[in-house]
Amino acid sequence: MGLRVDVFLLVLAVVWAPVLSDLVITKVDRRIDLTSQIARITSTLKVVNEGSSLVSEVLLAFPENQAKLLAHLTATPTEGKGKAKGSSIGYPVQNVHPKDMPPALTFYSVALPKGLGKGDSFTFDVLAVFTHALKPFPEKITQADIQLLVFQESAYYLSPYAVKVQTLSVKLPDARIESYTKVENTKNVGSEIKYGPYENLSPLSYSPIVVHFESNQPFAVAEELVREIEISHWGNIQVTEHYKLVHGGAQSKGEFSRLDYQARPHVRGQSAIRRLVAKLPPRAHSVYYRDEIGNVSTSNLWSDSKKTELEIEPRYPMFGGWRTAFTIGYGLPLHEYLFESDGKRVLNISFGCPVNEVVIDTLIVKSSPAYLAKLQWDEVQAAIQKIQNIINRCLLIHDKLEASLRDLSRTGDVQACKAARKAADGSLKELSKEMKPLLAFLQSSQQAAQILPKVEELVVKEKDLEERLMVKHSTVVDCYEKKYGGREIESRVASHLQKIAALRQEVDDLLDFVDEI
Repeated sequence: MGLRVDVFLLVLAVVWAPVLSDLVITKVDRRIDLTSQIARITSTLKVVNEGSSLVSEVLLAFPENQAKLLAHLTATPTEGKGKAKGSSIGYPVQNVHPKDMPPALTFYSVALPKGLGKGDSFTFDVLAVFTHALKPFPEKITQADIQLLVFQESAYYLSPYAVKVQTLSVKLPDARIESYTKVENTKNVGSEIKYGPYENLSPLSYSPIVVHFESNQPFAVAEELVREIEISHWGNIQVTEHYKLVHGGAQSKGEFSRLDYQARPHVRGQSAIRRLVAKLPPRAHSVYYRDEIGNVSTSNLWSDSKKTELEIEPRYPMFGGWRTAFTIGYGLPLHEYLFESDGKRVLNISFGCPVNEVVIDTLIVKSSPAYLAKLQWDEVQAAIQKIQNIINRCLLIHDKLEASLRDLSRTGDVQACKAARKAADGSLKELSKEMKPLLAFLQSSQQAAQILPKVEELVVKEKDLEERLMVKHSTVVDCYEKKYGGREIESRVASHLQKIAALRQEVDDLLDFVDEI
């Protein structure tokens, strides 16, 4: 009864609606696709300006109860029959509120690429996608029952303009149709119902129709999808998706028999969700699928240069009203999605859901500045730890240099001591090369601003210590080659010893300070 009241109120409002302009729709072909849980309505409109004023926009009208379910609306150039569909550039579409229009209608405006003068015509396509437009009837079924759905529309194209000729076709998933509204020029051919053609209809004409049909397509609905996008300066994007999924179709009543389901899954569970397919970006890696219990092994992964597909199975078949929660995660190469434009970094990545035929009620994307700041601080800490490790390795090489001098005093082997210094010099140069990119990263990161001066001071002090040790080592070896006595050697290196001890203490103190941070 509620449906009849809504329709009556709409018709009552339409009766008093004024004519909007001299624009006329000479032909409109509508195609409604109900083969999944998502209703897709494609309309091809040919409009003609029969007035003298220039027309730059076309208005689209939707009943208020239908507009609430509108998930996607685009206007694009008509591809034409037999032509391959390309990536057409859409025309701007925006919600508008024209004056003196019925409040029971919602309007959108399509901006034309150029204004239409008197007698000019223009043809374009409109795609409207609706979620939750298909209602299960009956609302509850047993495991063995088929799922029946109800869809409501108008046999006439609802428009603020007069329509000269129009047709409508409704494509269903199966030829088994319980019932449908029969009006003038109605025909059923297999799984398709055709209405029209209808001619010379006045503005805002409306003729309600209801289609009751069989559809065992699963209704996978993500009541909430949280997508976490972690951007790393080390060359990776980590995407983590948390799903709270429900089967939004006819609710299951009675007991569930796994034995019956396993014996005849396509009869004793026709509309159950058995698997989902996620189309991930190409070169996705480190893919995983888990739930609250842990890793779920019932998944398959296929990938090539163009796409990566992840097929997942819940731990149990999902019937109407049943719920589950799970997580999908994967990594992406950073250089393919992060670009620089006008001095700013731009992340070019889809924020939508990669799982096929899933309706998203609530989508949350986490990639906030605070989130990235924490991630960047983690990267700063990792870089500092690497620098600390390099400094400690340098100190070990310093100790080996000192050990080679002690060996020299015991054995007098000058050549072995020179070889030790040469090896140490080569190792220290390699470590210096490892240090440069880490320092460059810290210098470019705002998160490292406070700690950077101490890190730079640590690197400088270690370099001074290294140079002092090399001078001391070279002096001692030179004295041994010239046969100087012990007191002479001590006299020549005394100034270096004091400075080396002071520098070593400063380096150790700075290491402790940085380690505490």
